[in-house]
Formats: sequence, C-alpha cells, structure tokens
Amino acid sequence: MAARWPSQLLLVRHGESAGNVARDRAHAARSSHIDIAERDADVPLSTLGIEQSRALGRWLAGQPESERPQVALSSPYVRATQTTSLIIAEGGLTPEAPPVVVDERLREREFGILDRLTTAGIREIFPEQAEMRSRLGKFYHRAPGGESWCDVILRLRSVVDMLSLHYAGKRVMIVSHEVVVLCMRYLLENLDEAGILAIDAQGDVANCAVTEYALGSSDDGKDGALVLRAYNRTLPIEQQGTPVTTAPDASVAPR
Repeated sequence: MAARWPSQLLLVRHGESAGNVARDRAHAARSSHIDIAERDADVPLSTLGIEQSRALGRWLAGQPESERPQVALSSPYVRATQTTSLIIAEGGLTPEAPPVVVDERLREREFGILDRLTTAGIREIFPEQAEMRSRLGKFYHRAPGGESWCDVILRLRSVVDMLSLHYAGKRVMIVSHEVVVLCMRYLLENLDEAGILAIDAQGDVANCAVTEYALGSSDDGKDGALVLRAYNRTLPIEQQGTPVTTAPDASVAPR
C-alpha cells in the first residue's frame, strides 16, 4: 500500500523569543502590558533562543541521514523562520532538502484586542473579555479581531491535507508555535476539546521541543496511520547542554 502520510513528522516550537523574555518581565513586575516594540510577526529570537535552535540543529545533524528531515515548513513569523534557518545551518536537514516552505497557515494564533496584555491587564482593561473567556473556555473564546483555538484548527485542516497530498512518504519538519503544535495533535489524533485541554494542562510546550509522529505498522495495528512517538521532547537540546525554557508566547497571557 502506498504511503498516505509523511513517514516521519516533527513538530517543533520555535526557540525562546524576545517576546517570551518580555512577558516574564511583565509578570514579574505585575504590569498590565508586555513591553516589546515589534509587532508579533516580527518578534525575533532571544540570545538563548538562537542557542536552542542551533542545539537542535546539531542534534538533528548527528542523526543518520536516513532519519533527518527531508522537508522543512515554517510559520512566517520571524522567530520561527530564524529557528528553521539555524537548524538548517547546523546541518539538521538532509543535504538535498529543497528551500523552506513558509506557510502563513502555520502562524501564531492571533489575539486581537488582547495583544500584549498580561492576565492582569485583560482583567483591568477588558473585564468583559476575561468574563467571556472564563465562561466559554479557551477552546472557543475569540477576542475581537483575534482567533479561538477552533479558528486555528480550521486553518490547519488544510495543512494536514497538504501533508497527505504533497509529502507522503517524506520526512517532514514543521517549525511553528505552541498552540499550533497542540492543534496539530488535536487533528492528527482525532481528539476532542477535553482531550486537547487535558494535554495543555500538563504544561507548556518547551522552546525547540520536538513532537514526533511516525507511520504505524501492522505490528501495532496502526498500519498507514501517523502515530505519536514523542511529545514535547527536550532531550535534543538538553544533550547539547542548552537550557530549556517553557514560557508561553508574549502576545497575550492566556493561550
């Protein structure tokens, strides 16, 4: 039977960003706003994020060529494209890999009027949004001008179709954002709201952590299906002696 899915799929969150650092400062200061100059799409990696991205690239380069990604897809946001470029610069992809495919469907969730606000800031400036989010839950709540998790899932459905159509049998790496990693799990594993929120409640997806899927076999009863092999794996950068960070992205406090 011809493969329908990539033979391997790696979902990678970008390295620590300057926004992650600014968010931590805002919470430490109990500020209502996250102080960062760039728009969300232009937020770069922090110095540590650069180190994390290179560490992951070196780890991938140390794997047999038959196990390294053949294709790289990236969110268009700077922190993701930087991460992808640094992984490639360290030899993390196979030598014949084509240019990176930058896909806007892999971008971070859009936060609308809540952009750059901490949890305290949302309660102070938009108390009605804080109440609505509490009532609806993060899966369905959409701030004005922003997206819910469901909205992200909707745009990712066509990404999943594309993987099947264009990259069957290939080893694919996607570099994106925390909510995208979680929403891809929702789609690939046919989860429901309770299932994906339970995974989210376990803790944040670490910067440059790897979530891996591989084709199942007749031995495990999942022949031809993508099977989760690892989630939020930080060993690749830990083995390089690089610190692990887990802060959510800077745009808004509640994901």
